[in-house]
Amino acid sequence: MDGYSLPLIVITLAAAIVNGALGYGFSSITVPLALLFLTNRVLNPALVPIEVALNAYMLWVNRAGLPSVWRRVLPIVIGLAPGVLLGTMFVSSVNPSWLKFYTFCMLLPLIFFQAAGYRRPIKAEKPIGLVFGGGVGVLYSVTTISGPPLAVMLSNQGLTKRDFRSALGFIRLAESSFTAVAYGYAGLFSLQSMALIPYILPSIVIGVPIGAWLIHQVRPETFRRVCMSFDAWVVGFGISTLLKDLHLVDSNLAYLTLVGVGILDSWLLYRFFTIQLPEVKRVEGIRVASVAPQAR
Repeated sequence: MDGYSLPLIVITLAAAIVNGALGYGFSSITVPLALLFLTNRVLNPALVPIEVALNAYMLWVNRAGLPSVWRRVLPIVIGLAPGVLLGTMFVSSVNPSWLKFYTFCMLLPLIFFQAAGYRRPIKAEKPIGLVFGGGVGVLYSVTTISGPPLAVMLSNQGLTKRDFRSALGFIRLAESSFTAVAYGYAGLFSLQSMALIPYILPSIVIGVPIGAWLIHQVRPETFRRVCMSFDAWVVGFGISTLLKDLHLVDSNLAYLTLVGVGILDSWLLYRFFTIQLPEVKRVEGIRVASVAPQAR
């Protein structure tokens, strides 16, 4: 085994468990960690074909909600195509170290935006969906990550759990399929990338069912929030390391970024467990109490 094979197996197993639990998160966990020892140009083409199959499976499992949501999310899907083409051009031409840096810088605000639990429904869904889809297409084709912004958008629009998973599966299958075609046309599928797939597939086969079981034992919002906290620390470490590697900061002051991420994430975690989670429990208690008399 190569030096990166065992870490890659462990990382993708943990990521597959998260994906099985939440319906997304495979790339959100895999990419920040794997980019510490691989480049986007090697990692992305290995992940995209796997994500096509994984997203097709997730959509099939949650297909019951598709008839009620596909029209609402179609503008996002249409907007994906030009974004994917632009992102593929970046992957093909940008220096790998700088691409890692750009990737981490794009991910960090998305992680914190979702962690903050911001919600504000958007009325103009179609025009906003087209623009949002373009941005997600660029993000996905550069990083293979789209779960955090999609989760924010779909939750923000008030989709139920069933509709949320159906919409997410539909959009993610489209974006991964578009990206696979774009990567193939750009010649990004290399032997080095394909050699990673045998180490990743067993993790998915084992991890996804574990995640599907685990989510019934843990409160989904708590599980999601802990995963985002982990991502934030990894991305913060990646940015700090690259600040030194790219000679943007030629001292250990580069790690002040990691310190800042840690402070902000710790505050958001405190806020979640002391304010947001108790409020969720209170609302759930009211719902249970109102349903109980009707059940009698």
